[in-house]
Amino acid sequence: QVQLVESGGDLVQAGGSLRLSCVASGIDFAIRAMGWYRQAPGKQRELVARMIRNSADNYADSVKGRFTISKDSAKNTLYLQMNNLKPEDTAVYYCNVESAYGGNYWGQGTQVTVSS
Repeated sequence: QVQLVESGGDLVQAGGSLRLSCVASGIDFAIRAMGWYRQAPGKQRELVARMIRNSADNYADSVKGRFTISKDSAKNTLYLQMNNLKPEDTAVYYCNVESAYGGNYWGQGTQVTVSS
């Protein structure tokens, strides 16, 4: 079955950087999109960044210019480089894979905490 395992979350001071990783396994289908979402306490899960097949990457306005999504296909790994972190970036970050056939898969999440 599909497994997405995130890592890299940590406690960091405002202005600092983190790189999140998501290792994927069990994917034997065409992928429509891969991305990162986050959910802060008391808030809905929201898109952070997404790579869509045959289309440009898209980012939430709040992270444009600070976060970069990338992937290493040889390692089956998706990354999120986060620079100039702000306290409002504090959330659980989730990796997501969208199948070209309609399936939607999530990792267990990794906690990012940014102190002011």
